[in-house]
Amino acid sequence: MFILLLLIGLGAILDRILIPSTRWFLRRRINRVIDEISTRLDIEIKPFQLTKRQVLIDRLVYDAKVIEAMQKQSQDHNIPREVLQAKVLGYAKEIVPSFNAYLYFRIGYWLAKKVARLLYRVRVGLFNNEQFETVDLNSTVVFVMNHRSNMDYILVAFLAAERTALSYAVGEWARIWPLHTLIRALGAFFVRRKSGNPLYRKVLERYVHMATKEGVCQAVFLEGGLSRDGRLRQPKMGLIDYMLRNYEPEADRDIIFIPTGINYDRTLEDRSLLRQLDPNAEKRSRWFVIKTTVRFIWRSLVFRMLSRWQHFGYACVNFGSYVSMREYCKTHGINFSRLNRKSRFIEVEKLCRQLMDSIEKVIPVLPISLVATVFVKHSEEKLTAFDVEGHVNRLIEGFESGGAPVYVSNRSRVQNVVTALNMLKIRGLVIEKDGLFCTDPQMLDVLNYYANSIIHWHEIPKVIE
Repeated sequence: MFILLLLIGLGAILDRILIPSTRWFLRRRINRVIDEISTRLDIEIKPFQLTKRQVLIDRLVYDAKVIEAMQKQSQDHNIPREVLQAKVLGYAKEIVPSFNAYLYFRIGYWLAKKVARLLYRVRVGLFNNEQFETVDLNSTVVFVMNHRSNMDYILVAFLAAERTALSYAVGEWARIWPLHTLIRALGAFFVRRKSGNPLYRKVLERYVHMATKEGVCQAVFLEGGLSRDGRLRQPKMGLIDYMLRNYEPEADRDIIFIPTGINYDRTLEDRSLLRQLDPNAEKRSRWFVIKTTVRFIWRSLVFRMLSRWQHFGYACVNFGSYVSMREYCKTHGINFSRLNRKSRFIEVEKLCRQLMDSIEKVIPVLPISLVATVFVKHSEEKLTAFDVEGHVNRLIEGFESGGAPVYVSNRSRVQNVVTALNMLKIRGLVIEKDGLFCTDPQMLDVLNYYANSIIHWHEIPKVIE
């Protein structure tokens, strides 16, 4: 009885004194961070992001269109309304994030900055400050990007943190404990990408609509998933359609799509992504993935302590000219909210292809991509370092004449080529013997992966030798 009374007393102390005082302390710190960063952010944190999560969940569960979809499914499949209500509540709890400004800007930003700069030489290539100064601060800004690596989340969030807080859509991989709590606190929302459940899709659609209507700055991977072979994939229209299907250009706030191109000298998952293209490849166990990841982290830390650590080359992000949906609708005479489903999808597809073309034009051309292209095109030959440099120079001349964003300076071009050549040799993608370099036939698929990131520029006549 004494132990029971003691536990009840401790619970009362926690409930009445310690927990409220801890919440007050944390809330005070969070408010201080919000007040501080609001003075320097170009795109401020919206009230929607600071609303209590339970309020957003309730708002989503009792949304008129969600209730309508729930009633329809109840009648069509003879399912009790209470059962569907519980499912909707579960979907809402899964999707709605719990954005924490302190965690995002104090811990998340610091961690993303350290990780990104530890692994890469991070660069922002194209960024037109004058263009972005004309963006209406009351609009909803959406960064549309290509997807090459899971590092994209860290890299873009780190580079954008001086200007805004991004809300990502993340897939099922991020729902594992305790990672899902951290990701949700950073403002991301979870998406079941292959779910065909109409009720789930309606809940997701209404959340995206709510966030867009309230001006939440978002980041969307237009390909829908990681590129497996290095090429750009066909655009996925789902999230863009959710943003636009109820969009009223005259009444709603403007939606600004900013094309964003990302490229790396080394993608951490390159071999894993290529394995997914091979139907006969042995499936890796979860233990193998964990063991490989831990070994990679351990070796990196050891090399760092021994001052033998080398970066994985450049990680570069370019930002293209933005597309204003208010102007787009006015120019094309479109109101997406008044189109039937078939016509709307045709127009959304046209917009997505335009955005994908814009992304394609700002993907950075990096040293590894150039050198890999040379070895793919001359896979049967043995080349000296001087030959490789000559081929790279001709590629750069052709690309630059077509307006490609080449991130190789004229002053350090030779050094960039030599460094890239050494990186490929260290990774075993090319073989050196007696000063001659040749492609390792077994690694041709990996070289193709990096060459494919700039393959769209090979249509320029001057590039063809």
